[in-house]
Amino acid sequence: MRGVETRIQEIRHKIFTEVACLAYEMDGSINKRIEELPYKIIPGEVGSFRNNVFWERAIVGERLRLALGLPYRSAAIHAPISEGIEEADKPENYYTPPLINVIKFACNACDEKRVFVTDGCQGCLAHPCVEVCPKSCVSLDHFNGRAHIDQDACIKCGRCAEVCAYNAIIIQKRPCMVACGVDAIGSDENGKADIDYDKCVSCGQCLVNCPFGSIADKSQIFQVIRSIQSGEKVYAAVAPAFVGQFGPKVTPGKLRAAMRELGFADVFEVAIGADLCANQEANDFITEVPEHIPFMATSCCPAWSMMAKKTYPEYENCISMALTPMALTARLIKRYYENVKVVFIGPCAAKKLEAMRKAVRSEVDFVLTFEEMAGIFAAKNLDLENIEEDMNGVNDASTDGRNFAVAGGVAQAVADVIKKQHPDREIKIANAEGLRECRDLLKKAVAGKYPGYLLEGMACPGGCVAGAGTMQPIKKSQAVVKQYALKATHKVADETEHVKELDKLVKQ
Repeated sequence: MRGVETRIQEIRHKIFTEVACLAYEMDGSINKRIEELPYKIIPGEVGSFRNNVFWERAIVGERLRLALGLPYRSAAIHAPISEGIEEADKPENYYTPPLINVIKFACNACDEKRVFVTDGCQGCLAHPCVEVCPKSCVSLDHFNGRAHIDQDACIKCGRCAEVCAYNAIIIQKRPCMVACGVDAIGSDENGKADIDYDKCVSCGQCLVNCPFGSIADKSQIFQVIRSIQSGEKVYAAVAPAFVGQFGPKVTPGKLRAAMRELGFADVFEVAIGADLCANQEANDFITEVPEHIPFMATSCCPAWSMMAKKTYPEYENCISMALTPMALTARLIKRYYENVKVVFIGPCAAKKLEAMRKAVRSEVDFVLTFEEMAGIFAAKNLDLENIEEDMNGVNDASTDGRNFAVAGGVAQAVADVIKKQHPDREIKIANAEGLRECRDLLKKAVAGKYPGYLLEGMACPGGCVAGAGTMQPIKKSQAVVKQYALKATHKVADETEHVKELDKLVKQ
């Protein structure tokens, strides 16, 4: 749960910070220092998070590998943690799949689904749970009068739970499976969680919903810092959801000052790319719907668009071909500046998957989440709340562009452009949050229930502010993003200065 500092958040923050420190202090002893990190992160002889300190350190070792951009090792855990570190800093290895991994020996092997009786059972006289069970697997313990379920016979229909007056029977499901909206998580032969990468769209919701922290994604903290240290000009493209992520007192000006302190050449709001995207999608909608396609779905959420294309490949042309805000911002930066690199900093794990595409790879060099960026700030001991503001780089983004971070904001931005340019055109909108709802929305659209509609899908419930790489409560983040958006000079996306560059960027 975002906004609650659990043990999982604590260990992730420690790992990201130590990886950043390692990159900043890199010398000839890097391999030795990597091997020492589990002992630094988990000191002493008693486990802090689990009951076995050696087990904890082994898990930390695999987390360190993923945070360094190295592949997870499913079996060879006795090999050095630093194995392959020389390869991790090579551009061709930045996005080697899989990006999201289950650390098997950290997984609790939770039951996929089970129905059981809790201590809340009162042993009531009515015992409707016994009466409604279709397999007669619920019985009464005559010693204490409480219900008992034969797990071998139970078909997990849940009828007993539905009729219990005390809610004493519960249906427990594996959290990562419930969170996965594309049903990509199952179980291996040992009952451990297993990801079907043919279905997975890297939304990261399994990552933030696993109570054991056994799912982790690869990071590029090490690679970004090394790029800056090598003298390359690295520009930061910060997603619209950034507002409030680093603390309520960290203003956009303070964040920009902190980024410059780290050595970034400059900072751009991806909201300017959102404005460009809204204009491109508005143009596509006017041109294509309904003459050529029955509906058009937005494209800015990579997990949503990939799910749509995988589920209904025959309707692939109904997914907008517009470049995403991330790609458009990166392309804009590289149009203004030559021989530079761009790191996208945002809330989203799926952006790492998007950056793997050949069409995007040349634009976006690195992807970091807000959580990973917080580790870099911590490594340099930057006091973001008290740093002097740098207001020189305020971007000319619109209110609608900044609201891309909130569910419903993308479709609204596109609709506002269309209404302004074609006031007589009626725009019908349908939107969904979470991949399960998105699948249902798409299913209905394919069945013909949304003719001529603009469909917005957001893989994360609440929008980008609920992405796997965010740190703040979702409702709070939505509120502060909307407040910041209202401070924009322009309301509609087609009013900003960068819109004149759109045709050149699209044809590039």
